[in-house]
Amino acid sequence: MSYKNYLMCGAFCLPALCAAGQDSTKWSLQQCIDYAIEHNIQLKQNEIAEQQGAADLAQKRAELFPSLSFSTTQSISYRPLQESASNIVTNGIANNSTNKFTENGNYGLNASWTVWDGGANYKNVKAQKLQNQISALTTQTTANSIQEQITQLYIQILYSKDALEVNRSMAETAQSQHERGKEMFEQGQISKADLTQLESQAASAEYDCVATQTQIANYTRQLKELLEITDGRKFDIQGIHTADDVATQIIPNVGEVYQAALNSRPEIQSGRLNVDAAELDIDIAKAGYYPSISITAGIGDSHYSGSRESAGEQMKQNLNASAGVTLSIPIFDNKRNKTNLKKAKLTKMDSELQLQDQQKQLYSTIEEYWLNAYNNQQQYVASLAQLKSAQSSYELLDEQFKNGLKNIVELMNGRDELMSAQQNKLQSQYNTLLHIQLLKFYKGESINL
Repeated sequence: MSYKNYLMCGAFCLPALCAAGQDSTKWSLQQCIDYAIEHNIQLKQNEIAEQQGAADLAQKRAELFPSLSFSTTQSISYRPLQESASNIVTNGIANNSTNKFTENGNYGLNASWTVWDGGANYKNVKAQKLQNQISALTTQTTANSIQEQITQLYIQILYSKDALEVNRSMAETAQSQHERGKEMFEQGQISKADLTQLESQAASAEYDCVATQTQIANYTRQLKELLEITDGRKFDIQGIHTADDVATQIIPNVGEVYQAALNSRPEIQSGRLNVDAAELDIDIAKAGYYPSISITAGIGDSHYSGSRESAGEQMKQNLNASAGVTLSIPIFDNKRNKTNLKKAKLTKMDSELQLQDQQKQLYSTIEEYWLNAYNNQQQYVASLAQLKSAQSSYELLDEQFKNGLKNIVELMNGRDELMSAQQNKLQSQYNTLLHIQLLKFYKGESINL
């Protein structure tokens, strides 16, 4: 089988293979985004982290209240060499016993409550609330990133599909020129070398179709991966109307987008909360310098088998209650509090620098999107005139070639110019569309093709 036949076979087989993985129900961009938000694994992991934060908050709040515990100890003693009675003191009660085996039972109900620790316990609750808000914003940041990636892949697939139509059209023209070249060769109007060039042009055009189809399949695979579609279901996307006004719409202003993004983007809000959390950590570290007050209380009881009294009588006599207040004043702690405070202040400085860097990166991203949108929009306007001229020129060259008035070199040069004009038009059109949508998204609007 010749090289040309291999290409022709690939051109017809690959669409069939791709069609096996596509569905008559095509997905819109919004459907892709909604499905990814619901099924994306990274988002689910972020949601688990949020739930863990909620559990930590409940535990921090519970630490504000007293704790209560019950304990009991049952023990057996054996004195193999004991020959006479011995006194055993249990809970302050002396018991006399000659038994070698004795059993002892102790019971205690204890409560404790940290009344004051410099306010650290209350501030820990506030710190956990801030951390939970940061976790929720992290989930939003991930969701935004996924939406951007889906939009980029979706538009890339749309562009590749349009490019495929252009390549197929050029392939049909190249094949027609090749057939016409055979006739001209038989009539002695062109040389064998010219005919070979026409054949190579047709094969190259078919190769471009196969390569573009492969790109579409690869971009579709990446999009399915973002959507967590791994069950082999059929998948395809909807097309859109790419009218001229789509690529010539007004580009949002950089300053307006940036100001809106500062108030709405979750990564910026998260950065601000990190600064607040660092400030709270400083207050928590300062609490280490303050005294702490805690209250303890307990009820205890016991019995001893070696006593002359019954177990019930012993527990009646041994029942005791206690209560106490503990005041702890830090005097010298090997610079522990001083170190914690210094590290907390440094953490706040680092958080402020991170916020500044996030704001800088945000502005840079928005400015880059604006430049891409503006430059591609200008290129799109210029490409329309270029394409019209190249199309007319190529149609004239094709007609002249078929009539023997133009040589193969002039024809192929005209084809290359037309291909370049068509690709420039499509690239600038879809790049403009993509970056305008991203600017609107950063401004707080929904992505809508």
